[in-house]
Amino acid sequence: MTRRDAIIIGGGIHGCSTALHLCLRGLRPVLIEKDYAGRHASGVNAGGVRQLMRDLAEIPLSIRSMGIWEGIDELLHDDCAFDSHGQILVAETAEDLRMCEERVATLNHHGFTHEELIPVQEVRDLLPAVAETCTGGVISRRDGAAQPARTTTAFRRRAEQLGAQVIEGARAQNVRREGGLWRVDIAGDSFEAPVLVIAAGAWGGEFAAQMGEPVRMQAVAPMLMITSRVPHFIDPVVILRSRKLSFKQFPNGTVLIGGGHLGSADLASNRTILDWRKLHESARTVFDLFEVMREATIVRAWAGIEGKMVDDLPVLGPSTRHKGLFYQFGFSLHGFQLGPGAGAVMAELIADGRTPTDISGLSMARFHPQT
Repeated sequence: MTRRDAIIIGGGIHGCSTALHLCLRGLRPVLIEKDYAGRHASGVNAGGVRQLMRDLAEIPLSIRSMGIWEGIDELLHDDCAFDSHGQILVAETAEDLRMCEERVATLNHHGFTHEELIPVQEVRDLLPAVAETCTGGVISRRDGAAQPARTTTAFRRRAEQLGAQVIEGARAQNVRREGGLWRVDIAGDSFEAPVLVIAAGAWGGEFAAQMGEPVRMQAVAPMLMITSRVPHFIDPVVILRSRKLSFKQFPNGTVLIGGGHLGSADLASNRTILDWRKLHESARTVFDLFEVMREATIVRAWAGIEGKMVDDLPVLGPSTRHKGLFYQFGFSLHGFQLGPGAGAVMAELIADGRTPTDISGLSMARFHPQT
């Protein structure tokens, strides 16, 4: 039996970020990943570093995380290809624009100013190739994008350099609490620690159920496509108000198309199945909005496996039932940007018993209020 300060189950950006931030506080965790770090959602998402259009409950965490993103090179000794050309929500109709106005007014009422309403002319100045039907939009100027697999690997590598033990290709088994400690078996070894963090992504719900705290979550497969190269026409990341779409152009001219259309996910086999009709819908939306894309071809498409909560908000924080147990999963297709901040918050909860970042709306207690 090997003793550690904390056991983390799950090697996505959240588990790796928590491992790193615990090391920064002088603790020595072990991270257990059944595949390899970034194998699922954290390594194959669109890489959006987005504060834009967050639920009010996760805006404080998103703002905290953005501050870390802006110093990511210093933290990880790798800039993770992070750029901050902003993200723009494009309104296509008068109704879209009205809802954008209401959104910004609501945020301002709560004291948040990172989203700005911009008129149609500024949208066209920033996106010269946008369709003439555009009516305006909302911008979050500090937002941007990074390379997800590179970022997750950088967190894992830096955590290892600072003392974390990372075990890949090993499934956590027989999770239990004995003698005041959490114990986990893997093939050929066992670990014990006073703290257990479930950061297992789409598999997090299975562990939570084993702990007597089931949640309403489903495994989904968000789909992405990459196109052939087209002339440079866009710097910010673009999302739409009324249709499922997000996309960005890389320096080599290729365009990444996402936006939330889902394929099918099989947790038992680690497999995803693409829905080509929905992929066609995503491609058609881009072609409608930007004429320059109409000659592009789709080079490849893929999907990762992710956990989608019934309310589209993650579970982040302590268990309602067990001492030393913490949850960090269910980020519902928008957890990449939150990863650095969530790891910092989790380390504070473990080391200090509190965090200055308001995560009250993300608690497991919303599913188990009686405990």
